[in-house]
Amino acid sequence: MQGLFFEADAGPLVAIRVIVLLLGFWTAWRAGKAVAEGWSDYPLVIVYTFLLAWAMQFLHHALFNGPMLNTFYYILDFVTLLVFSTAGFRYRRTNQMVNNYYWLYEKTSAFSWKDKH
Repeated sequence: MQGLFFEADAGPLVAIRVIVLLLGFWTAWRAGKAVAEGWSDYPLVIVYTFLLAWAMQFLHHALFNGPMLNTFYYILDFVTLLVFSTAGFRYRRTNQMVNNYYWLYEKTSAFSWKDKH
C-alpha cells in the first residue's frame, strides 16, 4: 500500500506525509466548495483540481524527494483530489439549491436534490 500513494521508499516521515495528504484533501474540498459558492460551473472544479494536483506533485518532490513529473503519480493525485473537490462542489451546490430555491427543490441526500412536485 505504501508504494501506491507515495514512492517506494518508506521513511520516518509518515506523519508529515499524512499531513500533506490531509492538507491536499482539505484544499480540494475547499476548492470545489469555492467554485460552487461563486455559482460557477463544474469544469472550473476540474481546472482547479488539475492545478492542485500539480502543486501536490511539487510537494511530494520537495518534501520527500519524489519524482517531479511522474505521470502515474500525477494521475493518481488528480483522480483522488477530484473525488474530494467534486464532493465539496456537490455538497455546497445542494445546500445552495435547497436553501435559495426552497419552494422548488428538496434535499434527497447531502449531494443531490429533486423537484418538490
